[in-house]
Amino acid sequence: MRCVIARYPFDLTKSGVLDSMKGVTPEPVTGESVTIGRRRYPVKQVGEVVTRQDRRDFSGGEVTRAMARLGFTCHPAPGAEPASPAPAATPVEAASALLGGTVGTPQEL
Repeated sequence: MRCVIARYPFDLTKSGVLDSMKGVTPEPVTGESVTIGRRRYPVKQVGEVVTRQDRRDFSGGEVTRAMARLGFTCHPAPGAEPASPAPAATPVEAASALLGGTVGTPQEL
């Protein structure tokens, strides 16, 4: 698969990435990560090993996109999962807010 990382084109294959990462010890994961084989690597480490470029030259998103297209499992940064959504306003509360009123339950008003 052809992809562009840090403005340079690369022809990456799943087997090529597996071979490149063979024998590489994973660093501690603090941000986005990707599972390659049975190990979980930070995306910046994978990008550095696969492209042989400095980590400052590319973003984690570029590597994450490429690894996802190759079929590897990518994970967001720890703690980056969205919080539970706020409860939806009732139709009366939504109409009141549109008319400039306060949003709240009848008991609070």
